[in-house]
Amino acid sequence: MNVAKSGYRVFSANSTAACTELAKKITERLGVELGKSVVYQESNRETRVDVKESVRGQTIFIIQTIPRDVNTAIMELLVMAYALKTSCAKNIIGVIPYFPYSKQCKMRKRGSIVCKLLASMLAKAGLTHIITMDLHQKEIQGFFSFPVDNLRASPFLLQYIQEEVPDYRNAIIVAKSPSAAKRAQSYAERLRLGLAVMHGEAQCSESDMADGRHSPPCVRNTSGHPGLELPLMMAKEKPPITVVGDVGGRIAIIVDDIIDDVEDFVAAAEILKERGAYKIYIMATHGLLSADAPRLIEESAIDEVRYRCRIFISDSLLQQENNPAATGNVNYYVDYN
Repeated sequence: MNVAKSGYRVFSANSTAACTELAKKITERLGVELGKSVVYQESNRETRVDVKESVRGQTIFIIQTIPRDVNTAIMELLVMAYALKTSCAKNIIGVIPYFPYSKQCKMRKRGSIVCKLLASMLAKAGLTHIITMDLHQKEIQGFFSFPVDNLRASPFLLQYIQEEVPDYRNAIIVAKSPSAAKRAQSYAERLRLGLAVMHGEAQCSESDMADGRHSPPCVRNTSGHPGLELPLMMAKEKPPITVVGDVGGRIAIIVDDIIDDVEDFVAAAEILKERGAYKIYIMATHGLLSADAPRLIEESAIDEVRYRCRIFISDSLLQQENNPAATGNVNYYVDYN
C-alpha cells in the first residue's frame, strides 16, 4: 500500500521492545510504513516527542502499550497526541490494549475516580477515538467524550480451552468473586459447561478495607441536631471463602480480565483443590503479574496460566529477571497473534 495515498499513519508512542514489536506487526499486516518519530526521556525525566514527518490532514493511529512504568507511558501518549494535534492531524486514534487505571473506576471513601480523569486528559490532549481490549468495567466507556472500541479476547481464550485443555468437557468455569460471575457465566454458556462462584475472602486479607464497609461508623451520632439520631449501622464483614457449585473431580478454569496481584487467585486455587478440583487453569486478558506474582503462582496449586493481549506487555515482562515463563512448574502461555 502506498503510504502517501493511504490517508493514515501508524506511530509508536514509545521505543520499548514490546511497543515497537506490536507496531511493526500492525504495519506489516496493513502494508504501510511505521511513522517516523522520536520519543525519549530527558535527563530530568521529562518526556519529549519529535514527529519527523508531516501528518497534516491525516488519520493517525498511536500504538501505546503499558509497561511497568505506567505514568511515563501515559505521559508519552499524552505528549505524542498533543504533538500530532498541533501538527494538524485530522483524527488521532489511540490503540491501548490495556487501559491503565481501569481498576480505579469507582469512588472509594475520600479517593477519586482516576479513570475518568485519565479519559478527560486524553480528550484534552487531542485523541478522538481509542481502541482497547477488555476494559475492567464496560461502564468506563461512559467516561469518554469520544468513541471507544472495547474489543474482546474471549473468542481466542475459548478456542484455546476447546483445543488445548484435555477433557475440557469435564471442566467447570469458576468466578473467583461474585463481581466476576457475569464474565464467567458468559464463558460457561458458550462452552456449555457448569459454573461455580466463590464468595468471601481470606481471613488475613485487607484488600477491601478501604471499600467503605466500615462506614458509617458503628456508633450512634449524638453530636448532631438535638433529637436527631442516626440508626446504628453494623460494619460489613465477608465470610471465609466458600464455593457455590460442585468442583469435585473437575478441571477448574478461573476466568478474569486482569492478573495482577495474585493473592486472591492463589487463595482461590487452594480452596478449589480442597474441594476436589484436580487441575486448575487461569484464563485472563491482561497478565500484569506485578511484584512477587510469578513466585507466588509457582508456589501455589495453580497448574497453568494463560493470558492474551500481552504480546505487547508480556514482551516487556520477558525482559525482567522475574519472568515466569523462564522456569518453574506452572505453564505460562502468551499469545503473539
